[in-house]
Amino acid sequence: MNAPRVGIAVFIIRDGKMLIGKRKGLLGTGSWAPPGGHLEFGETPEACAARETMEETGLVLRDIRHAAFTSDVIDGTKHYVTLFLTAHADGEPRVCEPDKCERWEWHTWDELPQPLFPSLQHLKETGYRPT
Repeated sequence: MNAPRVGIAVFIIRDGKMLIGKRKGLLGTGSWAPPGGHLEFGETPEACAARETMEETGLVLRDIRHAAFTSDVIDGTKHYVTLFLTAHADGEPRVCEPDKCERWEWHTWDELPQPLFPSLQHLKETGYRPT
């Protein structure tokens, strides 16, 4: 059964820029996306955002807030409802999962590198802007 999955993506905002990573792995290799991952059973979106960000970047989140969501079929085989959140963090990110992310960079919303991961591209096309 191809049931939709819930993904979490976190816009970590600092000095007018957001953290974005170049993906590696099975889905979206070479595309850019914020930290995030799959929501686990019983987990809140905020807890998932904090867990995934720590696992991927080593950063501790604060001021986590709900932002937006998208519903996307990716590669014609996977359906994701992605919950986007915003947050802040101190320090610099590390590549803690080198099999999943090549590097982390800070970019403004208007100058994000391409290509974007499909859910992020969809969100950008709606006119949403993280604050």
